[in-house]
Amino acid sequence: MEATEVVRRYWSAVWSRDWNAVGRTLADDVEVFWPVTREIIRGRDNLVAVNSEHPNGWSIDVLNVYDAGDVVVSEVQVPQEDVGIFRVVSMWTVADGVIVSGREYWTLYGGEEGRDWRRKYSTVGDIPS
Repeated sequence: MEATEVVRRYWSAVWSRDWNAVGRTLADDVEVFWPVTREIIRGRDNLVAVNSEHPNGWSIDVLNVYDAGDVVVSEVQVPQEDVGIFRVVSMWTVADGVIVSGREYWTLYGGEEGRDWRRKYSTVGDIPS
């Protein structure tokens, strides 16, 4: 199976909340790093638990999945009721048909104001995915 398909299956399984299917996309010793919060999630069971125990009220829209050679990059939008919309850029390493590691940048869409000094060079808006 192609690495991009493994990542697509991962996100599809998370969205459908099929935790057994999520586990089948992950190596036993998968390691995922979230740089924004400096959290490291080690092991299939822990990553499945992080996803399954997250409060409900969310959905997942896969915006893009790119084959970048040794890694697969995905861009996902996660609307969360009463919170807002998260955007997630993930870099996944896939080997032998499973995700073995990842680095995910979760951010609240529009959650930060641009810097004053850049306003003369930019506008605020949305670019279609």
